[in-house]
Amino acid sequence: MHVNNEMKVEFLSKSSNESFARVAVAAFVSQMDPTVEELADIKTAVSEAVTNSIIHGYENTMGYVVVTCRIIGDTVEIIVEDKGKGIENIELARQPLYTSRPELERSGMGFTVMETFMDEVEVESEVNKGTRVRMIKKINGSR
Repeated sequence: MHVNNEMKVEFLSKSSNESFARVAVAAFVSQMDPTVEELADIKTAVSEAVTNSIIHGYENTMGYVVVTCRIIGDTVEIIVEDKGKGIENIELARQPLYTSRPELERSGMGFTVMETFMDEVEVESEVNKGTRVRMIKKINGSR
């Protein structure tokens, strides 16, 4: 696995930083010459992963979210990590319409959206230690 390029950003778990993460990843991935649709897919998936870290990982506390992007050939790997409360049951959390925060009127579609827009989504989590979401997308427009 040869990494062509890599970037990492770390920011506070404030909802206002979700758009920052989306734009930072989009700017980084743009060097691969993605289609408008590929870029929109990536931005949507990043938004969902970062929002999950902020809303569910840290709930009403402050912590850091780390987003790492790697370009490996014609593929982009995006990792979103937090040191929040973790996910007790990953399989349940990945079910469409499931939400651990119904009082916030969340749709429970975060992982479903990520899986729809990315080629691969892996979730690792440990209660009281945090969550790591790894997303992979092949960029067909890559030169």
